[in-house]
Amino acid sequence: MCGIFCLLSLSSADFEWDKMVYEHLRRRGPNSSQDLTVIGTDSNFQCLFSAHVLHMKGLLTPQPVQDDTGNILLWNGEIFGGLPVMPGENDTAVMSQRLSTCNKPSEILTVLSAVRGPWGFVYYQKAGDYLWFGRDFFGRRSLLWKFDAAISALTLTSVATQISTTDTSNWKEIPAVGVYRVDLKAVAEAGSVSFEIFPWAHGGKDVIPPCCETIAESTPRGCSGVMNQSGLVLTSPVCPLNMSIPKSLNTTEIHQKSHVSVSDLEELLISKEKTDEVNHLIGVLSEAVRRRVQSLPFRPENPPFTNGYASIGILFSGGIDSMILAALANRHVPAHQPIDLLNVAFKLQEPKRQNKSAKTSKKHKKVPTDSKTDQAGSHTYSPFDVPDRLTGKAGLKELQDLNPERQWNFVEINVTQEELKKMRQERIGHLVHPLDTVLDDSIGCAVWFAARGMGVIMQDNDQRPFTSSAKVILTGIGADEQLAGYSRHRVRFKMSSHEGLVQELAMELGRISSRNLGRDDRVIGDHGKEARFPYLDEDVVSYLNSLPVWEKADLSLPRGVGEKLLLRLTAKQLGLGQSAVLPKRAMQFGSRIAKMEDGREKASDKCTRLFTV
Repeated sequence: MCGIFCLLSLSSADFEWDKMVYEHLRRRGPNSSQDLTVIGTDSNFQCLFSAHVLHMKGLLTPQPVQDDTGNILLWNGEIFGGLPVMPGENDTAVMSQRLSTCNKPSEILTVLSAVRGPWGFVYYQKAGDYLWFGRDFFGRRSLLWKFDAAISALTLTSVATQISTTDTSNWKEIPAVGVYRVDLKAVAEAGSVSFEIFPWAHGGKDVIPPCCETIAESTPRGCSGVMNQSGLVLTSPVCPLNMSIPKSLNTTEIHQKSHVSVSDLEELLISKEKTDEVNHLIGVLSEAVRRRVQSLPFRPENPPFTNGYASIGILFSGGIDSMILAALANRHVPAHQPIDLLNVAFKLQEPKRQNKSAKTSKKHKKVPTDSKTDQAGSHTYSPFDVPDRLTGKAGLKELQDLNPERQWNFVEINVTQEELKKMRQERIGHLVHPLDTVLDDSIGCAVWFAARGMGVIMQDNDQRPFTSSAKVILTGIGADEQLAGYSRHRVRFKMSSHEGLVQELAMELGRISSRNLGRDDRVIGDHGKEARFPYLDEDVVSYLNSLPVWEKADLSLPRGVGEKLLLRLTAKQLGLGQSAVLPKRAMQFGSRIAKMEDGREKASDKCTRLFTV
């Protein structure tokens, strides 16, 4: 993974680095940093390329990479399939070599279409003076842009900064609807920036909507974009969503229950004859996890990990999404290596103490299972006993039962309001930018602290400080969007049945780049770590897209079973227990960060806390 930056200037004005942007980029790529400048033949444009590399796979390859003919590549990506990458080879070197053989736009599009895995890139094609850039189909890597009319400069970067609520920098996320090409000679003559768009299309022909509308909304002021006149497209790496609607579905007795158990899942697994679908999902999802936990730095001179340090961390709540990732990672991470389970909690208000005389009250009966008892017999509640902490500990027990030989590092990451305010102002607000809602604040802060991995673990019945060494962070994003995991899916199903639900799911996957992935990549990458998304593996998405909606979810069933039904059956098949029937709980509520702020806020409200002053 890398922090990449490109400044295209149409004037002779000197460029001065924004020190904060440079520091953000450097933290993303701490292993190598360097700059390279290209000046047009008639000095009518100049491009500054800057890259900051996090060494993840193959031999360390400094960027920008310049080949023998003068082409320059900034590559922030991972090749998990589609193009051959031999052990010891680096993705960036492979991409540079493949792109250097391309003479036509169609050839560049063919190479990019073949890649399976996340990417964001900037590529200077010397023949013709073209600048290419863009993000993968899902937008799993961040890439921002803005145009500064005062200096006639277009900037592309993995991460930016914001100054205040009056900041007019106008940073926007580059839409993940295709790739873009700037004719540098033409824009130098015109004195303004225009670009061609090469959109994603299914089957190499049907452009995926709403391509034009999305680009129009996100194009920086002072720039313009048009579809390429040749009609060239990128081929989508996933099959189209199955939009079929059932004529009728049989119901069973379990539909009438308000509460469900693991045994109910066993009943459903038999009655619905979903064994084939479950086994197929386990196969593709297990392979997706394998690719992501075994694609690590190639260091033949180093012995295997024997000192208790993990190379893989999982954003872990104990919910079904993270539990399945942990169970599958257990299959593919070497037995002697630990796996870090990163569990974040935001400090609650100190609860009142209770004595023995209160133990018969209803409130006392709900004492968390991990609460401590002092010598006086009163219970001391931890202010970090948030819902995700309790389900996380229960999930840890399930994983220990699944594989007691594995060292599972359950990292309790405890965040106070004082530290939250401090780090939001110093770092997180800039990383979340240009997103700015209450929801972006809550999730961005929770993910940043979780990915940092600084907390405590229990060892020999005692807590000790611990910082995760994992460079790879697995996250469960993508499961809810594909398998109807959100409460809004139930609302849509209740209002419009399966037809409305299918439309909602189509919209979910189409907007996941702008709602989640760019932000999460910026936030996790700030720690010199790489976010990886197994549920958004191209083979996983293609399989789930191929299934009719009623095979993936049955929202006539109660909460805790109906949503993500296929995934819950998969969890049962993998040997998981009560975690398989936990209802969906959003991270901002499970970690209790949402309780630290104004409870009257709506998730879509603009969050002024994200802005520095």
